[in-house]
Amino acid sequence: MRIPCLIAAALALAACQDQANGGGAGTRDQIAAVGSSTVYPFTTIVAERFVANNPDARAPVIESTGTGAGMKLFCAGIGAGHPDLVDASRRMKASEYAACARHGARELLEIQIGIDGIAFAQAHGGQRLQLGAADIYKALAARPGGRPNRTRTWTDVDPRLPAIPIQVYGPPATSGTRDALADLIMVKGCEATNPRAATLAHSDPAAHLTLCTAVREDGAYIDAGENDNLIVQKLQSNPDAIGVFGYSYLEENAGTVDGVAIDGVAPSYDTIADGRYPGSRPLYLYVKKAHLSAIPGLRDFLKLYAANWGRGGPLVRRGLIASPPAVQARAAAVIADEIPLDPGALHG
Repeated sequence: MRIPCLIAAALALAACQDQANGGGAGTRDQIAAVGSSTVYPFTTIVAERFVANNPDARAPVIESTGTGAGMKLFCAGIGAGHPDLVDASRRMKASEYAACARHGARELLEIQIGIDGIAFAQAHGGQRLQLGAADIYKALAARPGGRPNRTRTWTDVDPRLPAIPIQVYGPPATSGTRDALADLIMVKGCEATNPRAATLAHSDPAAHLTLCTAVREDGAYIDAGENDNLIVQKLQSNPDAIGVFGYSYLEENAGTVDGVAIDGVAPSYDTIADGRYPGSRPLYLYVKKAHLSAIPGLRDFLKLYAANWGRGGPLVRRGLIASPPAVQARAAAVIADEIPLDPGALHG
């Protein structure tokens, strides 16, 4: 029988030492992480450095599941059978926190590790596209303006665009990148083309979501799964298609793909860092406070993360956009002082 351990932090650690080293699911002496495919490469780098600094430690297990699926795994409970942390390419939703709380994980650390951009990309050799948020909405929304989407080529969206098929390879509905695509690009395009949309967000949120963020399912948007490298490969075999993934993958594959400008702004380190690029978004780690003392090395792992996310660090060299200094300092303080997330700040 699993003991309900998370009554208070002190009781959790004193009376329930096995909540992560057991918890009814055996014991575990290695760090376990799930979540965002965008954040996955950064957490993997930190894991490699953690093992290099601690030769006797077991290598952390890092799984790329997508943010939404990762949250479900993370929030399913505390104990050895559940992950210690989740990588997230968007902020945790209030509904996800509620699921965590129901399963005993009430105290969580929310750590912003940096910034990323939702990059739209084409392979070298394809017909160059420059799109606005409104173009993307009209091309990908299931019911732009409340009517079924009948567009087939980019010319159907705007006569100034080339007459090539709308084919967009992107992440699945469980992905934080897909959520950010909806929140940062689709909603902006929807509200720019439909004056009713902004007021609908307050008067009927469900209708607003259907109008602005529902993606068509007739083949124009192609769910390519959580493997962003697979999207890059598909672009190489179909140069007129567009791919959607985190900026780090665009930078990593600069020899084969080009970024697509949105509203006249191309994705780059500087345009994402200063917020000019419309697809800029923060990246997070969420960590169960109850696991910090139970899982060997978890505190040191988080400190190592903070030591490597600066402008000149290895995570930035891999494609992360460093947060502003004040945000970095606040995130480091959350780690050092183990400051729990205020669930009242969450939405959705």
